[in-house]
Amino acid sequence: MILSFEPMFYAAAVVAVILTGISKSGLGGGLGQMSVPLMAMFISPVAAAAIMLPILCLIDIFNLWGYRKDWNRGDVALMLPGAVIGIGIGAMTYSYVDDNAVRLLLGVVTIIFAISFFMQGSPVGEGRKPGKLTGVLCGTVSGFTSFVAHAGGAPVKFYLLPQKLPVKVFVGTHVFFFFAVNQIKLWPYFWLGQFSTENLSTSLVLAPAVPIGVVIGWWLVKVISIEHFYKMIYTLLLVAGVKLIWDGLVNGGYI
Repeated sequence: MILSFEPMFYAAAVVAVILTGISKSGLGGGLGQMSVPLMAMFISPVAAAAIMLPILCLIDIFNLWGYRKDWNRGDVALMLPGAVIGIGIGAMTYSYVDDNAVRLLLGVVTIIFAISFFMQGSPVGEGRKPGKLTGVLCGTVSGFTSFVAHAGGAPVKFYLLPQKLPVKVFVGTHVFFFFAVNQIKLWPYFWLGQFSTENLSTSLVLAPAVPIGVVIGWWLVKVISIEHFYKMIYTLLLVAGVKLIWDGLVNGGYI
């Protein structure tokens, strides 16, 4: 197979794939938002997003097995209908929506949510389950932002984190929700012509890096304590929020 891009792109892309595998398999997706920006240093963000979607689907398949016994079916069932609506809105408005404005708004909300955690008490203890309407709305926002910017993790965490689920259940619920979301996203991506031969062949070249990240992520879940896990997740949310705002400002031409 002939490599379509420069060698430096593939070096960055392999790192991006491994980080995404670690993130989705052991940290609930916090580092996954780094993948498209890393690759976008060498290619267009649109191409980077199209290349990453099959990679995300492959990571999901590994994790379906790894977390097959550890996920909250009720949470997934509640959020998924909203996600379908959000994906539909994203697909129908793809040519009109300013994805940088979406990044800015999501980044601000994410930072506020993360800071609120560090201003309260211990992450360990009795959790509270947000209302059903919150779950549906979080699913809708996640579906939309996942479609336009592969940035759907934060809205899901808004709903899951207050429940203070066991680590494996938290990650597993995230895994099963985004498996469904990514499978649904494939079809509008095809419809919008995102999957060129060049993009798909590049995804295939990067695929061998997927198991490396997945195995590291599974190992992290086994060794990390629940206190450190939640502190790490909120810290990653804070970093992701800053990164979203930075990308929105730079890519949107505001700075």
